[in-house]
Amino acid sequence: MVAPTAVMTEPLRVRGGRLAIVLTGLGLGGVQRTMLTLAGGLLERGVEVDLVVPRAEGPFLEAVPEGARLVALGSRLARLPWIRSRKRRRSLASTGALAAYLRGERPVLALAASHYVNLSLVWARRRAGVPVRVAISQRTALSRAIENAGFPFRRRPLLQAMVRRGYPMADAITAVSDGVAEDLARVSGIPRDSIATLPNPLRMEEVELGAAAPVPHPWLSDDAVPVCVALGRLAPQKDLPTLLRAMVQVRRRRPVRLLVLGEGRERARLEQMVEELDLAEDVALPGYVENPFAWLARARLFILSSSYEGLPGALVQALACGCPVVSTDCPSGPREILEEGKLGALVPVGDPTAMAGAIDAALETPPDRAPLRRRALDFAREPVVDAWLAWLEGVAA
Repeated sequence: MVAPTAVMTEPLRVRGGRLAIVLTGLGLGGVQRTMLTLAGGLLERGVEVDLVVPRAEGPFLEAVPEGARLVALGSRLARLPWIRSRKRRRSLASTGALAAYLRGERPVLALAASHYVNLSLVWARRRAGVPVRVAISQRTALSRAIENAGFPFRRRPLLQAMVRRGYPMADAITAVSDGVAEDLARVSGIPRDSIATLPNPLRMEEVELGAAAPVPHPWLSDDAVPVCVALGRLAPQKDLPTLLRAMVQVRRRRPVRLLVLGEGRERARLEQMVEELDLAEDVALPGYVENPFAWLARARLFILSSSYEGLPGALVQALACGCPVVSTDCPSGPREILEEGKLGALVPVGDPTAMAGAIDAALETPPDRAPLRRRALDFAREPVVDAWLAWLEGVAA
């Protein structure tokens, strides 16, 4: 199904044709949010954009920018229950339908985001046998995605082999941070100097409007007790158990509260931990929120506890709101964003004691918020989209 969201009149094009942005879907996630922001910026610059997804459904369906053409591949294989429940399965199962799209629509350039959809795109182009240029974007540290406790032997045994074989088939590769690019080069064998680095764009006007919205939670109206905020999917990657254990230690020294914003399959486990650690009076999990900026602008501290990332958008969002931060020094992104720790404490991954110490210090002596906001401007949508457009034009050439 191809469903236009708006009619465009004589737009400029990426070297004379349409750009296809291929995603795992329109479910909740940082990749979906940032790529929709990128698509909106490219549309404003006159680029014709197809957003290509397995199914035209999900929480971000309403966030598809005006002027984009939404293409639902509709693969029958991807609709099987045991496949549709996982993004990686949906992406790989949609390869044949993606090849049919490339063969029929002939975009001048196709861009994928995240490793399984990257693989699906390069295989689909080969299967389609058409001269479509292909660019792929690595969003997280690939080595950490390969090392996965949910798989036999704590690894995804085929992912590295598929990447080493498939990624060199792309015409161009970008990574969301230097750390992700260096990690990808090590894992894939692709030369580092052939991997570009392009960050995620952030709409600063959205930050300003969101931060000015009404107070979203009663705890944020009580200045007597400092409130910390964590933001992201409730998933193992975010290592929220370490954060909860750190909060136990901080609470022994001072009153403190924690709001964990997000949704995911770890909710039941985290709620159980909150009860077991006797944190129920001071820790709340409100779920996914449309406007995180109202929360971040009023929080005393933002905390990132992830075991790995790519370029964590929540960390940039916190800086844009002037919210002080404490982060794990995980691969990759926090060290780059926080300028080697100058703009916020970096602590070892999985160390609740070190995290508790950093939280306590940040609450005791809050930093100047102005440098945090200035740093966030480096990720503002306009200059970042311009950099992406220049890179895409070069790939299309």
